[in-house]
Amino acid sequence: MSAKPRALSVTLQPLDNDRLNNLCGALDENLRQIETAFDVTLSRRGEHFRIGGEPAQSRRAGQALQYFFDLARAPLSIDEIQLGLVELANAGNAAPPAPTLLTRKTDLHGRTPHQIDYLRQIQDHDITFGIGPAGTGKTYLAVASAVDAFERDQVERIVLTRPAVEAGERLGFLPGDLAQKVDPYLRPLYDALYDLMGFDKVARLFEKQSIEVAPLAYMRGRTLNHAFIILDEAQNTTPEQMKMFLTRIGIGAKAVITGDVTQTDLPKGQKSGLNEARRILAEVRGIGFADFDASDVVRHPLVARIVAAYEQNGEQKT
Repeated sequence: MSAKPRALSVTLQPLDNDRLNNLCGALDENLRQIETAFDVTLSRRGEHFRIGGEPAQSRRAGQALQYFFDLARAPLSIDEIQLGLVELANAGNAAPPAPTLLTRKTDLHGRTPHQIDYLRQIQDHDITFGIGPAGTGKTYLAVASAVDAFERDQVERIVLTRPAVEAGERLGFLPGDLAQKVDPYLRPLYDALYDLMGFDKVARLFEKQSIEVAPLAYMRGRTLNHAFIILDEAQNTTPEQMKMFLTRIGIGAKAVITGDVTQTDLPKGQKSGLNEARRILAEVRGIGFADFDASDVVRHPLVARIVAAYEQNGEQKT
C-alpha cells in the first residue's frame, strides 16, 4: 500500500493581512476555486498554508497561491481567479503576443494559445470558424472582435444570428416582435455586447440599426455588405442553412462562425452544417479555422474537467 503524499507547506511573504484577505476572498471562495482547479486541499493558519494532494499538483497550487498573493493588493473577484488559473495553466506554452482589441474592457485579450490564434485568424481572414467545447471563449471573443472592428470603423454594423432549433425555426409561434422572438436564443451575444460596450450604447446602436439581430431562418436572399456577422451555435445548422449563410457575405464583410460539434441539437440522423463546412472548406484560401479544447475553458475550473471527461469518453467509444 503506497504512503499518502505529505502535505506541502507554503508561507506567503511578506506578511500582509489585507492581501491575505483579498487572496482568500469571502468565506475563502477564492481558495475553493484553487482547490478545484488543481484537485488539492488547502488549509491555512495566517500566512501559512498546507496543501494536500499529488506532489506535482500541490507544487502548482503553491505557485498559484504566490501568484495571486502578489496580485492581491485589491480584492480579487471569482472572474479574476478563474482567468488567472487559465493563464497559469498555459504559462509554459510559447505564443505570440495577443492582438489588442478596442473595447470597453481594456484588459481583454486571448488567455490561451488557442484563443490568441483564434483572434489572429479573425483579423487575417474574412471568414473564420471557431470550433470547440463550451466555455472556451468562442462567442465572447467573436463579439469582442466585432466590437473592435466597429469601433475602428472597419465595418458599418454588427449582425448577430443563430439557428433557433428549439423552436423548429417556426418563430411566428413565439410571442412578441421579431427581436423578442429571437431574444432567448441570442442572449449570450447580447450579454457579451453589454459587457463590452455598455447597455446604453448597445441600446442606441440597436435603435440606429448599427447592431441587428437576424434569425437564420430570415436571412435567405440578403447580401450583407460592410458588416461583421456572427453565426453562433452553428452546429445546429443544416448543410443547406450553412451554405445559405456563407453566401450572404458581401463586400467589406467579415464573418465568424462558432459552434461545438459535440452538442448538436438537430434531429437524429440530420447532418450538421458545421461539420460539413469544415470538410468542404478546409482547403479554401481565405477561410480560417481555430480549434479549442478543454485547456481553453475559462469558466469554473470544473468545466474543464467535465469537457475533458466527455472527450475521453468519446475517444474510448471510437
